[in-house]
Amino acid sequence: MPRPRKGAVYVLPFSEERYEFCQWLMSEVASLGGGGDFVVTDKFEMLGNSEIIKLFVSQRAADYGNLDKKLNDIEVRINSFKKGGNLKGADTLNSDLTRCSKDLEDIRKIDYFPSQSRADMEKKINSLRDDLKRLTLHGAREAIPVQRASIPRMQKTDFRGRTWGTRTAPFVDRMASAWLIQKFIDSRAVFQFIDENDKGRSPDEAVLFDTKDGDFTHKGDLCTFEVLVRSFGIKDRAVKKIAELVHELDVKDEKFRSSKARGVEEILIGIRKSSKNDMEILKKGMDVFEMLYTSIAG
Repeated sequence: MPRPRKGAVYVLPFSEERYEFCQWLMSEVASLGGGGDFVVTDKFEMLGNSEIIKLFVSQRAADYGNLDKKLNDIEVRINSFKKGGNLKGADTLNSDLTRCSKDLEDIRKIDYFPSQSRADMEKKINSLRDDLKRLTLHGAREAIPVQRASIPRMQKTDFRGRTWGTRTAPFVDRMASAWLIQKFIDSRAVFQFIDENDKGRSPDEAVLFDTKDGDFTHKGDLCTFEVLVRSFGIKDRAVKKIAELVHELDVKDEKFRSSKARGVEEILIGIRKSSKNDMEILKKGMDVFEMLYTSIAG
């Protein structure tokens, strides 16, 4: 509820229900010794109907944007579970979705001119509910503690000049993992995007990362980046710091807290929104992690 402003005029689309509410409100205000007026009008001299509608829609757009961020966090946690991640915190996902549904209902009550954003949010919540339901039906998998997660050691010489396949629409873990692969594991790496549900279409002998049942993917409560670091025995102070940041943004289990995390995430979101295709997104994301590494390494 906005803070009341002295001398301000508040505008609502007309309906019989709102008209009756305003009559009741004015009588209540008067009984408390206050004053106020409301009028019904069919136009504003300085504003057309389309301009007024845009003002309403723009205010709700900010609300939908905040809700979308919450849903994106839930989606990240569900995707982590799909890839074999730890179930820690999974029991809260349904509660979080229920809260988001309530938030959507609260927005809907004051969204007088429904936009596409409202339909998109409804579709996203339903999709996430379906994903969560499917995971629940398959049963809860046992969480694997980090210290007992079995990560076999790999030799870099066996992974030189390879094609590395990953899912489309790359984000934090895939961007960081691709950077790590090219910088510390396979300098001649070639990246390709695949449909993880149709491995037959992936290139022969491709190394799959951050995909369901991939060669390198989430294990226990480790994200793909952390699995790669352990698999190839990469011991680097700056890489360790980046691993904590990637874990925080990808797994969201509050294990680590990085002051840089939110800023890096905003930059990567900007890359996704402004790039023309997945390969451009991946390469720009890799550049961000290279700059971050340089900054940390000093």
